[in-house]
Amino acid sequence: MSTRTVLHQADIARALTRISHEILESNKGPEGLILLGIPTRGVTLAHRVGRLIEEFSDAVIPVGALDVTMYRDDLHRNPTRAPQPTQIPPGGIDGRVVVLVDDVLFSGRSIRAALDALQDIGRPAAVRLATLVDRGHRELPIRPDFVGKNLPSSRDERVNVHLAEVDGREEVTIES
Repeated sequence: MSTRTVLHQADIARALTRISHEILESNKGPEGLILLGIPTRGVTLAHRVGRLIEEFSDAVIPVGALDVTMYRDDLHRNPTRAPQPTQIPPGGIDGRVVVLVDDVLFSGRSIRAALDALQDIGRPAAVRLATLVDRGHRELPIRPDFVGKNLPSSRDERVNVHLAEVDGREEVTIES
C-alpha cells in the first residue's frame, strides 16, 4: 500500500480561509449563520472556520456538532464508530442558515443522514455544505457549496484527513 500527501498544513489553512470568505460572501455577512460539524473531524473544521469568520467579520458565529450515526442508511453493512453527542448552540437552528461542515465528501450518504438529523432538530432557513475535500463518487444528488480541494480519486483509494487537534499532525493523504 502506498500513501501520498496531497495537502499539507499550509494548504489546509489556505483552503479553510477561502471557505470562510466564501461562506461570508454567499451569506452576505455573518448574520443568521450557524456552523454544525459532522464528527469527528468536521467538528474540528467547523470550529476553525467559525474562528476565521469571526476574525474576518467581528461577529460571533455559533458552532456545534451534528452526529449522524443513527441516521445512516448503511448501519447494517458498515461497522461504525460510537455515536458522538450532538451539540446545537443556544437559540437552535430555526430560521438560521446552517452550514454543515465535513472533512471528506464521498458518496453523499453522511450528508443525507445529516439532513435527516436536522429535520428532528428544527427548520433552518437554508442548509449549505462545506467540505475540506470533495473526492467525487456521489451516490446521491448532493453537491457541496464550499470546497477546499476537489480530489479525484478511485473508489479503491482511501482519503485520510489528519488534523492536529485530533491526530497530532496536519495533512490530507491518499492511500492506494
